[in-house]
Amino acid sequence: NRENAELVFAPLGGVGEIGMNFALYGYGPADAREWIVVDVGVTFPDTAHPGVDLILPDTRFIEENLDGLRGIVITHAHEDHYGALLDIWPKLKVPVWMTPFTAGLLEAKRQGEQNAPKIPASVYRAGEKFTIGPFEIEAIPVAHSIPEPMSLAITTPAGTVIHTGDWKIDPAPTIGPKTDEARFRAYGDKGVLALICDSTNALREGDSPSEVAVGEGLKGVIEKAKGRVAVTTFSSNV
Repeated sequence: NRENAELVFAPLGGVGEIGMNFALYGYGPADAREWIVVDVGVTFPDTAHPGVDLILPDTRFIEENLDGLRGIVITHAHEDHYGALLDIWPKLKVPVWMTPFTAGLLEAKRQGEQNAPKIPASVYRAGEKFTIGPFEIEAIPVAHSIPEPMSLAITTPAGTVIHTGDWKIDPAPTIGPKTDEARFRAYGDKGVLALICDSTNALREGDSPSEVAVGEGLKGVIEKAKGRVAVTTFSSNV
């Protein structure tokens, strides 16, 4: 009954905080809503959580509405976006969509964890469209510090929502293509209900530097070093 159908956004993590991304999109009347999950991430404890290694999203709401859950879509393979999948998927057991790189990294992660579940994954690529229940989804390539990050244009009979995932307008990304600004403009011209947007550092004035500029700065520091140089990277970088 489309007359009573609504498109709703219900974040169970990742809003107003860094990490633990777990976004629910629902479409339909309140008593027969169909759902998808976008990202299943962890967050990392601070000094208020001694002895805790990882913090997972509270998924009780969607566990109570499993009959309506149609699938999970992962935007990219950083831990705060996919790191809880091996722990949470056994509770949900629905189809999962991800890019080839993310699927490969998940399999490597699974092999390194005892008794981790084998998750059946459907692969999507940049520019492709796929359908999950009432949701038509287009993968839009964006720039980020890992291969194959995607934004998602999520369309229902109620309209379109853009879920950016992690992204950056970087004129010279060090990994992968630039953000597909033309595709975002095309959706904007057609009309978008809402932009569900990664906002890290959005409240800071000015532009964020390109990663190329960061690399040049590191190069200068390393060249001036008189002794041994130790370089660390983000834990999931490849």
